[in-house]
Amino acid sequence: MLGVTSVVASFMLFYLGETVFHLSRDTIQTFMYLKLSVAGHLTVFVARTRGSFWSIKPSKILLFAVIATQIVATSIAVYGIVMAPISWGWAGFVSGYAIVFFLIADLIKLLTYRIIECKHTVAATA
Repeated sequence: MLGVTSVVASFMLFYLGETVFHLSRDTIQTFMYLKLSVAGHLTVFVARTRGSFWSIKPSKILLFAVIATQIVATSIAVYGIVMAPISWGWAGFVSGYAIVFFLIADLIKLLTYRIIECKHTVAATA
């Protein structure tokens, strides 16, 4: 379910970049790079617990690693290292977009576990 959510979010971002914002393909490519970087790291926080992402505090090393790599990834996107540069505003938009879908993915995860546990309970009582 997390994978499906991520794919839907990626296609929606592509659609927004191309159809709504009328951005060049090079800029959209940078959008997608940054979205995949941010969303990929955020997925770790969703997948590491069966409860809400905040139910178990992540280790300091995990937080440090994610923050450090996001600083690098955002810098690559903004300064255009091996790709078309985007503004800090666009970088913030993409990161915010990824955070919104991170929250949606966490809700979908919780719902999925609830459905699975309900089916498991029904099967066990039958």
